[in-house]
Amino acid sequence: MHDATASLDDFYAVIPAGGVGSRLWPLSRAEAPKFLHDLTGSGKTLLQSTVDRLAPLAGEGRTMVVTGRAHRSAVESQVEGLSDANIVLEADPRDSTVAIALAAAILKRREPDVIVGSFAADHVINDERGFRRCVGEAVAAARAGHIATIGITPTEPAVGFGYICADGPAEIDGAPSARKVDSFVEKPTLDVAQQYVASGDYLWNAGMFIARADVLIDELRKSEPELTDQIEELAAVWDEPEKRGPAVDRIWPQLKKIAIDYSVAEPAAERGRLVVVPGDFDWDDVGDFSAVAKLHNQGRSDRLAILGDGGTVLADSSAGVVISQSKRIISLVGVKDIVVVDTPDALLVTTTEQAQRVKQVVDAIRRSGNSDVL
Repeated sequence: MHDATASLDDFYAVIPAGGVGSRLWPLSRAEAPKFLHDLTGSGKTLLQSTVDRLAPLAGEGRTMVVTGRAHRSAVESQVEGLSDANIVLEADPRDSTVAIALAAAILKRREPDVIVGSFAADHVINDERGFRRCVGEAVAAARAGHIATIGITPTEPAVGFGYICADGPAEIDGAPSARKVDSFVEKPTLDVAQQYVASGDYLWNAGMFIARADVLIDELRKSEPELTDQIEELAAVWDEPEKRGPAVDRIWPQLKKIAIDYSVAEPAAERGRLVVVPGDFDWDDVGDFSAVAKLHNQGRSDRLAILGDGGTVLADSSAGVVISQSKRIISLVGVKDIVVVDTPDALLVTTTEQAQRVKQVVDAIRRSGNSDVL
């Protein structure tokens, strides 16, 4: 079995660092999305924790971050030792296919046999040993020519995640836990999610993909040939700055927005080329303020989590989460499951139960024209 403490010579970590995290507004914004924040109280941002988690596997200098131009300075300041060659700047967001496939195409030109693993910048995983074991198995599956994903063993019938329907054993050397993938399922209703969890055949789709770069590009070409040609054209000049700029200006606006689940994973599953390694490690995508509260309250509904060092929080018989970035005094008396996010120019008050609806507030603010607070 793979030694999870040893680096993998042919493995390169890719971290797509994009998205605004609108359900975490007003903390997360276009100029400072959630991966740039410390939401766990560890003293590290989510991006820094992701880089540190992957470093023992990928080895020194073998982590690539794909992010927006506006975030370059923040990413470079947070990720020590990140070289120019290992930061890919998107002209504007084009969803996960472009972010991951462009990184794979660039790395394939540098190392034809490289295995790439894509891991979101804004997830929380505490069991790093368990995570690395699963990545080791996924890399073994990738060496055998498969596209591998890591599915999270469900802890509850969550309706906010997509699910992976796992079939029988994949029987791959070095990947004893790997199973064939039958299908991907979109976010289900609660009744359906309960059935999935009870069956034991379904895993949460955490968006982690590991494959040989050439295999990933070949699979993408089968479903999206035009997009693949455009990505390959960009990759061909990416390491030549004088040619890269004109190519980006010409090609980027034409790139199709599509998630890699639809462009690569689902078609690969239909062709029997996708496997999943079940992950029993803890995992959280910190999708809303309810998740932030759970991270700090250890699941106890009678606790109040306080983040930030801005103002003073006075609480009496209250529970939930308060994030303070202003100098105001915040007083809570007898409120449960409360969410208060206080920033210098915006205040959010809701409950953990309604935390998912914050995205609707963001949509309303955008329609009102007050985009300066987004």
